[in-house]
Amino acid sequence: MPNTFQRTSRVLTIAGSDSGGGAGIQADIKTVAALGGYATTAITAVTVQNTRGVEAVHSVPDEIVLAQIRAVLDDIGADAIKTGMIPSASLVSAIAQTLSERDDLPPLILDPVMVASSGDALADAPTMTALKQDLLPHATLVTPNIPEAEALTGGRIHDLETQLAAAEELIDLGAAAALIKGGHLPGEIMRDVLVTDQGMNIMERPRIDTRHTHGTGCTLASAIAILLAQGHPLSNAVQEAGDYLHEAIRHAPELGAGAGPVGHFWSLK
Repeated sequence: MPNTFQRTSRVLTIAGSDSGGGAGIQADIKTVAALGGYATTAITAVTVQNTRGVEAVHSVPDEIVLAQIRAVLDDIGADAIKTGMIPSASLVSAIAQTLSERDDLPPLILDPVMVASSGDALADAPTMTALKQDLLPHATLVTPNIPEAEALTGGRIHDLETQLAAAEELIDLGAAAALIKGGHLPGEIMRDVLVTDQGMNIMERPRIDTRHTHGTGCTLASAIAILLAQGHPLSNAVQEAGDYLHEAIRHAPELGAGAGPVGHFWSLK
C-alpha cells in the first residue's frame, strides 16, 4: 500500500502565558489546534490577568526561554515560528541571536505585543527598540495594530494612506512584509493593509459590535503562522487567517466582565 502519512504542520510560539486563557500562549495553542496544526511553546512570562486587566507579570529568565526554544527546535522542529509578548530588551536580542544561528529557520511571524486589550502596557521603550533593531529584520511578516505600528514607526496613523506608509516603513526597517491591522480606526468597515514584495493588498470586513476581542492579535498571528506552515502563500494565509478571526469574534463565548476571549473553535461546533 502507498504511504499516505502526512506529518502534522508544527508552529513554535514564543509568547507569554495568559491565566484568563484568551490571549498569549493559550490563544496560540487553541488557534493552531483549531486549524489542524501542532503547537509547541517557549513561555516568556507568566501573567496574572483576566478579561478586566493584567494584575502582575513574572518574566521567565532569558536562559530558560532560550532553552525552551532550542529543546523544541532540536527535537520536534517547526514549520513556522510566531512571537508574541517578549517582556525585556535583553530577551528580544537573545531570541534574535538564537534564531539567526540556525540554518533551517522557518517563516517567522512577529506580533509586536506592546499593550494588552485592557490597555495595560506589556513592553517598555527599550524593548520596542530591540524589537525594531534585532528581531524585525528576521520577520517574514510583522503584524502590528495601529498603536503598535505608531510606536514602531514614530508616525501617526489615521487612514488607509498612513496605514500603507507605516507598512512600507516597517519593510524599510527590515521586515519582509508588513500587515497593519485597522481595527483601532473608526468606521463600520475595518481595513487591514498587507504590503509584500509583490505589492499591496487591502482586506475589508464589517466591524462586529462586541467587547469580546481579547487575544485577537495573538489569534490572527498564530492563524497566519499555521497556514504558512501548511504551505499557503503569504497573501492567502493572511486573508484566510483574517476570515477565521472574524468568525471567532462573531462566535465569542461571552465570558468575563471585561474584554472577553474569542471563540477559537467556532468551526468545530
